Amino acid sequence: MAINGVSPTDSVMAIRNAILQKNAALRDVASTGAPGVGGTQGTAPGGFTEALNSALQQVNGLQNQAGEAAASFERGETTDIAAVMLAKQQASVSFEATLQVRNKLLSAYKDIMSMPV
Repeated sequence: MAINGVSPTDSVMAIRNAILQKNAALRDVASTGAPGVGGTQGTAPGGFTEALNSALQQVNGLQNQAGEAAASFERGETTDIAAVMLAKQQASVSFEATLQVRNKLLSAYKDIMSMPV
């Protein structure tokens, strides 16, 4: 059963493809030494800030979609509990991944701030 016109499988595949594209882009930037990497100030256009903002927006969208699916099921508008649970799991996994990234960034920041000058 499709949620908001998009099947759960298509949504998972879209997330997977986005992750693979971002990994490929990061590999390209790392191998070419693009601006914003390795000592230059600022970030490259479409850099880390934009990628992080995009990921947060995607997580927010998945959480909103899961909430809408659950509300629709509670109202009796849909009877596909599997699609509702899949949407909730997608939102949960994406949130946990974002939380882990935040924790790693915070840990790296603390490590950098505690370095002697």
